[in-house]
Amino acid sequence: MTDLSFIHRFEPATDPNRPPLLLLHGTGGDENDLLGLGRMISPGSALLSPRGKILENGMPRFFRRLAEGVFDEEDVRLRANELADFVAEARKTYGLEAPIAVGFSNGANIAAAMLQLRPEALSGAALLRTMVPLSSAPQADLSGKRILMVSGAMDPIVPADNAKQLAASLSGSGAEVQHDVLPTGHNLSQTDLQLLVKWFGR
Repeated sequence: MTDLSFIHRFEPATDPNRPPLLLLHGTGGDENDLLGLGRMISPGSALLSPRGKILENGMPRFFRRLAEGVFDEEDVRLRANELADFVAEARKTYGLEAPIAVGFSNGANIAAAMLQLRPEALSGAALLRTMVPLSSAPQADLSGKRILMVSGAMDPIVPADNAKQLAASLSGSGAEVQHDVLPTGHNLSQTDLQLLVKWFGR
């Protein structure tokens, strides 16, 4: 669908007791990438899945980077606000509560930036292979928000200390953070799926 400010896919809820999910793909993904994951981890949830607007060598992303692991922070701020505006539009259009973001890699990073810049846009987040999106983020009030972070101990892209720093920052803002580190790299594993199902089941 293209009637809102992002190309996106929307699947209405079939279980009104399940929270809506905002699905945010990694570099090179699109609005179809995480729909299957969303259906598995929270069956019956409404699914809102936008496509990132930035192209890097033809691959969609949610914000620009200067090199791997080095973000264009001005663009991160601009794009996080733009995505939060889209979420507000979509909530009106589709009659949704604030969604829980489920983001992988670049999608997880833009979700983390949204939590820090526009905390009202999300009710919580599952951040897979995320890192610090902003070196000096404003102190947001994240009290009452649940956040799952899942990192890979052998991730060549996200340094372990960087992920720990983000978890500490989100906790310091009042969020209830669960940070799991798996013996894996940057790609998602079956264990990620099991953790997500268990976390959403709580």
